[in-house]
Amino acid sequence: MISTVTLVALGGAIGAALRYLAGLGIVRMFGAGEFPVAIITVNVIGSFLMGVFVVAAAQRGLDHLSPLVMTGLLGGFTTFSAFSLETVILIERGDVGQAALYVLLSVGLSVGALALGLMLARGVFA
Repeated sequence: MISTVTLVALGGAIGAALRYLAGLGIVRMFGAGEFPVAIITVNVIGSFLMGVFVVAAAQRGLDHLSPLVMTGLLGGFTTFSAFSLETVILIERGDVGQAALYVLLSVGLSVGALALGLMLARGVFA
């Protein structure tokens, strides 16, 4: 049997690789501007998927996959440490308004995406 730590590590490796690839794709699509669009996009998508998985796991008895999916995969995919760094960099550059917008959008859209994921998944798995 695979240990829980191994599942978290495997999920984390996959999530981190997906985050990297998503970031590259987003930068290629939108360019590398000064506003961290790639990170905010990954955080919103990761939050949405977390909401979907929470409901799917509860409805389908998949809680045993939580270490792999929630802690590992989605923990490796979302980037709140990078979010914090980008916020501080914006503040240090003197872009306090941009930093505030970034924080509000990141948190608001991520929480909203998670709620939407919960709502949609509850409709599907109900």
